[in-house]
Amino acid sequence: MTQALASFLTTALLLAGALSVPAAQAADYPSKPIRIVVPYSAGGSTDALARMVGERMGQRLGQVAVVENKPGASEQIAIANVTKAAPDGYTLLLSTLSGLAVNPGLYGPRLPYDPLKDLAPILLAATVPSVVVVHPSLPVKTMAELGTHLKHNKGTISYASAGNGTPSHLGMEYYKKMNGFDPVHVPYKGGAPALQELMGGQVQVMMALVPEAMPMVKSGRLRALAMTSPKRLPAHPDVPTVAEAGGRDFDMTFWYAFMAPAGTPADIVAKLNRTLDAILQDKDVRAKLAEMSLDVAGGPPSRVTELIKADSAKWKKVIDEAGIRID
Repeated sequence: MTQALASFLTTALLLAGALSVPAAQAADYPSKPIRIVVPYSAGGSTDALARMVGERMGQRLGQVAVVENKPGASEQIAIANVTKAAPDGYTLLLSTLSGLAVNPGLYGPRLPYDPLKDLAPILLAATVPSVVVVHPSLPVKTMAELGTHLKHNKGTISYASAGNGTPSHLGMEYYKKMNGFDPVHVPYKGGAPALQELMGGQVQVMMALVPEAMPMVKSGRLRALAMTSPKRLPAHPDVPTVAEAGGRDFDMTFWYAFMAPAGTPADIVAKLNRTLDAILQDKDVRAKLAEMSLDVAGGPPSRVTELIKADSAKWKKVIDEAGIRID
């Protein structure tokens, strides 16, 4: 064998070995616990979804999935933490519409991450609409009556939100823009205190996430007018949609997506996608999420990318037109 041929064969063998490493890693994955970072405190819908899925990941993959709560800064703390983690499939993120599609329009170049460049999509987990709720003392029972009331009481009706730039804020600004209404915005530090103030009568209207607001509707402390989803919810069939009430194509759907650091091997992402999708399609899991008014999504990772792009453009337009700024 000539020296040149020997050198060629050695190089070829080394290259073949290098190319086989990712496949071997995927076959062995996972070999240690997986961390699921959640950008909210324990007890909320994002945390509950992560824990439900994490428990079953352990059963399917043979390794425990540990949920780690990193709340604060509109998901920025959690997301920045994940983008800096090793892209090996052992650090995952359960983020939402807010962190992945709203923040870029709110913060612009100040945002410490780019959701399309710094993260790898795994799976669109679930979606949930908001519900327009009012204090029982407000003399309205439909969205049409609310519209008439707002027109006749300009500047005197206030609406609550979970904070500047949150979906509850953007959804109402979107609705205002479509109809020419002018309720006064009163931001709070979270959905829970906003709903408490609404029940107390300090504000009159709110567009709140269904899992947070409907228990208060059932107890009679709030009145539900309409869902912000394109279709009525099976769990609340008597509540119409904003679109049905003349809101045309109004859609304020909140969503949750599993992500990983950019550069995570494609075969590991594919394995996670299959595993998470199977978990969410489980009959028991679907039933439990339905009780929370969460609708299971699923599908390929590309579905997340498409949604991030579409909603980023949609909500940036609302942010710009409403002049919303986060200092």
